[in-house]
Amino acid sequence: MSIPFLTVLLIALIAVPAVAFGDATPVRTAGGQLITAPSSPDQQPSWLAGLKQWRASAIIDGALYEDPRRAWTQRNFVQALVIVQERTLFDPKTGRYTVDRYLDDVTKRYGGVDSVIIWHTYPNIGIDDRNQHDHLRDMPGGLPGLRKMVAKFHKRGVRVFFPIMPWDSGTRVEDLTLAQATARDMAQIGADGIFGDTLNGIDRAFLTAADDADIPLVLEPELNLGSDEMPGWNTMTWGQFWDEPFAPGISAYKWLEPRHMVHVTSRWAKNRTGDLQRAFLNGTGYQSWENIWGLWNGITEKDAGNLRRIAAIGREFADLQTSPDWEPYAVTRQAGVFASRFPGEGRTLWTLVNRSDKAATGPSLRITHIEGVRYFDLWNGIEIKPDISQGEASLEFGVPAHGFGAVLAVHGSESRRAGTLQRFLRKMAALPTAPESGEWKVLPQRCTPIKPTKPAPSAPEGMILIPGGAFEFRVSGVEIEGSDEFGIDVQYPWELAPRRDHHQTLEMPPFFIDRTPITNAEFKRFLDSSRYKPRDEHNFLRHWSDGMFPDGWANKPVTWVSLEDARAYARWTGKRLPREWEWQYAAQGTDGRLYPWGNLPDANAIPPKDTGRTMRAPTDVSAYPSGASPFGVLDMVGNVWQWTDEYTDAHTRSAILRGGSYYRPQGSGWYFPQAHRLDQHGKYLLMSPGKDRSGAIGFRCVVDAKPAG
Repeated sequence: MSIPFLTVLLIALIAVPAVAFGDATPVRTAGGQLITAPSSPDQQPSWLAGLKQWRASAIIDGALYEDPRRAWTQRNFVQALVIVQERTLFDPKTGRYTVDRYLDDVTKRYGGVDSVIIWHTYPNIGIDDRNQHDHLRDMPGGLPGLRKMVAKFHKRGVRVFFPIMPWDSGTRVEDLTLAQATARDMAQIGADGIFGDTLNGIDRAFLTAADDADIPLVLEPELNLGSDEMPGWNTMTWGQFWDEPFAPGISAYKWLEPRHMVHVTSRWAKNRTGDLQRAFLNGTGYQSWENIWGLWNGITEKDAGNLRRIAAIGREFADLQTSPDWEPYAVTRQAGVFASRFPGEGRTLWTLVNRSDKAATGPSLRITHIEGVRYFDLWNGIEIKPDISQGEASLEFGVPAHGFGAVLAVHGSESRRAGTLQRFLRKMAALPTAPESGEWKVLPQRCTPIKPTKPAPSAPEGMILIPGGAFEFRVSGVEIEGSDEFGIDVQYPWELAPRRDHHQTLEMPPFFIDRTPITNAEFKRFLDSSRYKPRDEHNFLRHWSDGMFPDGWANKPVTWVSLEDARAYARWTGKRLPREWEWQYAAQGTDGRLYPWGNLPDANAIPPKDTGRTMRAPTDVSAYPSGASPFGVLDMVGNVWQWTDEYTDAHTRSAILRGGSYYRPQGSGWYFPQAHRLDQHGKYLLMSPGKDRSGAIGFRCVVDAKPAG
């Protein structure tokens, strides 16, 4: 049985014992991910000595870090989580992956990425019984298509991860273990790594299965590691839920194994400066997650400018930032400015962050000087002329308020690298300075227009008149994550921004609505007459065989039809799909009831819930007359979800689903949530018809009514 994420998080954040380091006693926080800073600069030497003793006593097998097939992880500074519905990654009009378009965009805005996590499951998984492997196979082009997509990323030097969901224990049973099935899938795709969603470390079994499949996968779990030995095979981790003290914490895993790569992330942060500072001080990476399940939390221009420089320095000096002689909290000369020192052969790198509200001016570092050493302000791409006195070099350079700095000391014997360094300095000097403003802006959405039908003077066959009138439209999205952040859910035409909760008084014109959802028999008549054939046929009428629905399914709602398929049927009949508020008005009437029949749940008014791992068939559309709406409309909730409106922005397409369904997989709270109540709706992310189709989604149609008189 999988453990709900909040339970995992509580377990992860149980206090970790303090570790005595010399005269200082730091505490490991954030579930053991962080080590607190020394209490004062004079405590730093004893604090650092204790840290070194602790690392010397740790038992970590470093063989995977020596593996040349996996050594790329040590230079993997910027990673992005990319949902497959991201519109810069896939073009639904052509049905093709657009990897270059995606990479060109992130390169232009913040200098590019070193790896991506391609997220193919949540939040849509659980709407039907397809498991995480089915969702992978349902990607456009199937696994061969994904292999071509991965190859395009590789051509641009970008590594590719896919997630595993250990909590997916309620959908269709796979024949293999999760480790074996994952290794099989990743081998066919040519992926480089797997990301362990909700995991406190990924089990060795996944590494063994990958080795058996002869694929050198890299493991990267989401949460803290279950033991201090786990960096030996989890060579990358996420840095989430990190504390926000004035002096940023030090990554415990990076300290124990300096070659370990952490990607610091805080998915809902609008201001990413704190995360970037923590990453830079630790010599680790950053997770540039922007499309959060359909909410565009775009990196601001200020943070993008800083990330561009951080990543450039990391990629150029990765050998120094993996130094076993890393010295966290190297002493600085400015209050509020913290530094890490990364020494290497002939060169030493300092990364600095200013946590204060004031710019640091004047000397920031005072270090022992060696004759012939030159000093460079990497952040700005210029050489520093030190003030030498009594064997010490005083280095003066500015660090803006809440800003960054980087210094490189180069021994004269390193002249063979002089050309490379000069080219890098010119590159840094040419980069535009990050703007002062870090204003975050919500991305507006557009509700896709629906053309009115030819007005009907009377009810067409099988339809019911919904009279016009005032309607109090109240509805909220049931998304699992995001609280009430601006950008969550959708933006109705009368709203200024997407939001979760909606309320508007609408004057509804009269219209006709199908008494029941469209059935298999009705859809069969459409196909026979129109010869309709979708461009993307994957999963189209998946439950049919040889162009015919199964015996006994004639009066069941048709499913495994995409939004595009439903629209094609509606056009053929001279109808259209309902606007969401029309659907709700037809289901709710004017008294604000929570269900079509009243304000209390009624198990006798809807089909029984299915909690099995394989979905049963839907129920006949007229089987529950007691569930009728005030207008006499049937089967509005609890049988199959129903397509209504589509919303788009520059990065995502989504559809509003109404009515909920009978299917509810068990074992996790992360499956697509139900919305049987009439004041709730589901937001379903759209990618391609073949992936969007579901055994739990159907539709009904409406026709505009001719005004009386």
